[in-house]
This record gives sequence, C-alpha cells and structure tokens, in this order.
Amino acid sequence: MGSARTFTPRRLSDKRLAPFLIILAAVCWGTIGIFTRELQAAGFTSVQITAARCAVTALCVVTALLLTDREKLKIAPKDIWLFIGTGLLSIVFFNICYFTSIQYLTLSMASVLLYTAPFFVMLMSLFLFHEHMTAQKGIALILAFSGCVLTAGILGGGVTGITEIGILIGLGSGFGYALYTIFGRLALKKYHPITITAYTFVVAGVGILPFCDVGGMIWLSAENPGILLYVLILSIGCTVLPYFLYTKGLKYVEGGKASVMAFVEPMVATLIGIFLFHEQMTLVNMTGVVLIFLAVVLLNRRRASFSADTD
Repeated sequence: MGSARTFTPRRLSDKRLAPFLIILAAVCWGTIGIFTRELQAAGFTSVQITAARCAVTALCVVTALLLTDREKLKIAPKDIWLFIGTGLLSIVFFNICYFTSIQYLTLSMASVLLYTAPFFVMLMSLFLFHEHMTAQKGIALILAFSGCVLTAGILGGGVTGITEIGILIGLGSGFGYALYTIFGRLALKKYHPITITAYTFVVAGVGILPFCDVGGMIWLSAENPGILLYVLILSIGCTVLPYFLYTKGLKYVEGGKASVMAFVEPMVATLIGIFLFHEQMTLVNMTGVVLIFLAVVLLNRRRASFSADTD
C-alpha cells in the first residue's frame, strides 16, 4: 500500500508496548486495596481517601513538572473543559457514585456495576471516534464482564439487599469511569500524557474539596504520622504512575479495547485478597480470573493481515 503511513522504529515500538502499559496500569490500580485498608483503619472515610489521593497526586506531578519541564504545564484556557471531563466528570463523579453505591449494595455488586464502564466506552467510541464493533471486541467484552461477575462472587453467593437506587448510582459510577477514556483520548490530540494527568488531578482535587473534612484529615494525619507514607504510595504508585501509563497507552490503543484490558484490575485485587489478606478463593472466583485473562489475550491477538495501518 503506497499510501501507508511511515512508522519510525520508536513509534512502532510504542505502538506494540501500548497494551502492556494499559495492563500495567490496571495492575497498579489493583493494589489500591492494600493501602486504602490501612487508611480506613486509621479513620479516613472513602471520600477523604479520594481527596487525599487527588490532592497529593496533583501536588507531586505539578511540582515535578515545575522542576523539570514547565512547558508541559502550558495549556490553552479554551481546553480546560477536557480536564473538567477527566477530573470532575470522571475521577470525582465516579468515585462519589462508587462509594455511595457501596452503601446501597454489596461490595461485589458495586464493583461489577463499576466495570460496566467498557460497555459505555464502546458505545460512545462508536459515535465519537468511529471505532468499529468487531466480533473480537464483543467476545472479549462478554468474557471480561462475565469474569468480573464470577471473580466478585455474585453467582452462587446469595446476593441480597440490592436496591433500584443503588443500581442506578452504581451504573453512574461505570459511566463516570468510562468518561476518563473518552476525554483522555480527546485530550491526547493536543497534550502529553503527563500534562493530562497533572490537570486531571488538579481539577479533581479542587472539585472534591467541598465533600471532605479537611480539618479532620489533617488531625488524623497528625495523630498517625506513618499514615502519610500510605497516602504517598497510594498517590504515586497507585495513581500518578497508572494514570500516566493508561493515558500514554490510549495513544495507540482504541478506547474500547483499553477499557476491557482494565478488567485486569479486579483480577489483581482478587489475587491480592487471597495471598495477602487470606480471603477465600473458590472455583468460581478462579474461573472469573481465567476469563478476564482470556479476554485480554484475545484483544491483543494479532490478526493475520496486521499491517502498520491497523489499529
């Protein structure tokens, strides 16, 4: 094909590495439970944990850019809506919906509703980015969502206490989660991944401020000096790094595929629960983990006719 784009070795390497970056981001997100449990034990509420995570993340990224590359902090004022999308509409909205849904539903059901995000991403991507719904994507999505349901223990677990308002709020968390992929892809047309990460959490940190007791957070931190270490790890290892990796990966991976790959997160969280917190692992849970793994493998399987122009 004479009109095919010319790929430099660096660009081709980045393209091949992109799925790995997204999966690695999901692995980082999957470790969040280790540190949030410590913070909750110290008295932090879920909203306070989110606020601390956003504020410290914003501070770390902005400080690093001020010291190393101030050019990446420059954005056009007219583009602030992109970061309102990734920060307020996605990060803040989905966290508040998710934490609220936990009050109405079981934790397993809340997590499954959060992972309806790929359905929303694929639907929006069809119209916004003209992505094609292929059999490969459809099968991978069904495998991943089924795996999430099994991993969470919904089937055969005798789930009770489900309310309609809880389901609606839970679906809201999935929609909000999906918006990061949508707004992130739009922002990538103009800005570097680290710029997007920085402004996402600046906007999110400011936006969530009214929902948390800042004085109480400061008091708890003063009473438990060691807790700051968990906040830093949560902010850098579970937030700055994965959001940067995920956003960079979005440059070469379709939003629908990327959101399905993120199903690795509940799989990792389940394995951590088993090995670190001695939570029970059943055959049903293990089947769910295998289905999520198969979905990721399927999405990354190269078609025989793969060429440099293929997404």
